[in-house]
Formats: sequence, C-alpha cells, structure tokens
Amino acid sequence: MKTIERILLGFLLITFTFTSVAQEKEEYKPVYITITTGHWNSDPDTDYTDWLKTEQEYFNKVTKKNDLIIGSGYYTHYFTPDNSEILFVSVYQNWEDLENASGITDRLIEEGWPDKDKREAFFKKQSSYYSAMHSDEIYQTTKFRKPLKTESKKPLIYYVKRNKLGEGGKGFNEYFENITMKNSFLRGYYTHRHRWGANSRDMIEVFVFDKLSDIEGSFDETQKLVEAYWPDKDKRKAFFKSYSKIFSGHGDYIYQNVPELAK
Repeated sequence: MKTIERILLGFLLITFTFTSVAQEKEEYKPVYITITTGHWNSDPDTDYTDWLKTEQEYFNKVTKKNDLIIGSGYYTHYFTPDNSEILFVSVYQNWEDLENASGITDRLIEEGWPDKDKREAFFKKQSSYYSAMHSDEIYQTTKFRKPLKTESKKPLIYYVKRNKLGEGGKGFNEYFENITMKNSFLRGYYTHRHRWGANSRDMIEVFVFDKLSDIEGSFDETQKLVEAYWPDKDKRKAFFKSYSKIFSGHGDYIYQNVPELAK
C-alpha cells in the first residue's frame, strides 16, 4: 500500500535553471523538495484521536531512519483558501537520492511492521485520515535563504508567498542581502523554484516566524529598512520599478508546522 511519502516519488525531473542563481559567482548546490498537498478526510465519522500517534509511529519507523530523506515536515492550514489542506514535505540531497529513497522506504516499512496483517491494518488506519485527492510538486532550492535556527517545541508560522515569474526586472539579490536578511522578525527564509508541477513560472518564498503577529511586525520593519537603505525617494522608486518586474503577481498562504513530525 502506498503511503503519502511514497506517492511523492517517481516523477520526471524537468531541468530548469533559475537565472538569478546561475549568474551567481559563488557555487551553490541546490537540493530537491517534494511537496504533496493533501486534504483531511471530510467524513464526519472519521476518528482523528490517534492521528498524531499514528503519524509519529510512521515517522519513527520510516522517515527518521531513511538517511536519503534529509528533511521532512507536516504543515497544516492556518490561513489558506482551503482549510482542509495539509502539506507533506520531503527534502533530498540530489535527484538520485529522491529516486532511491522509495526503495529504502519499502524496506523500512517491512521491517517496521513485519506482520502483514498488522502492516495492512496500520496503513488502512493512516489512510483513513485523508481524502484521496492530492497534488504533487517538485522544487529545487535556490541560494537565497536564511536557515532556521530554533529549539522551539511549539508550532512555527510559515508564510508562503507563491510568486509567478515576470518577464524581466532585477535587484532580487540586493533586496535579499539588505532587506530580507536584516529583518529581525524573520526566523528563517527559503526560496525554491519549480521543477515539476502545474505552473513552470512558480518561484516560492517561505518566511518563518515565531508567531502570527510577527508577520505584521516584519512588514513594518521592512518598510523602515527600505527607507534606510534607499533614503533618496527617486532612487528608491527607480529600484522598485525594476524590481516589480521580476514577478507578475503572487498568492499568500499561511501554515503552521507539526514539531513532533519534523526532521
């Protein structure tokens, strides 16, 4: 029986180089991210009492032991258009590891539940929490990032900005170094570029905060940083005239993670 993580694997990689990263002099080796957007089971009779316990069992027996999965997490709806959403994310060092991880997962599953009947019962229970509807995407990271450093056992807030690439513009690196990286409210920041999915123009920014109110605080601080870095109004206006052409628009989503299921 396929589990959610196993569904993530086996897709074709579309090789595409994010221009602003390719132009960087410093060598950067990206990693690959698989994201399944799942949905909770809408059946009112579904028993979610043991959901976390069930997923922790899978996490401890499979995900945690699979060395080819270098990072993973579960992210639940906070403010998104669909409150049934739950994201299942896995990170791999390279494409080869992404492909080979499924074989290790299969082995770990048989080792974790050697009894066939008990194994089938477990995955039947795990699957009961979710609907059959889901979507799968694969991304490649870019070098624009601020690694999250926290020992918090509480859920963090993930503000996801799904940008659509425009037809030009410049200044992303300058803005990143002088504004994004200097924002004291920001605990972590990640960017990744479409590799496989519905829209090849996707370029995602993920902003990590301790709490929801920090998002508003970060907006205020961003404005102060912008005015301090570009004190001349005309130069500031000229910069953002070009910068605004990098993206043609974006959508906003807010999730929170499940600390017990984070690798």
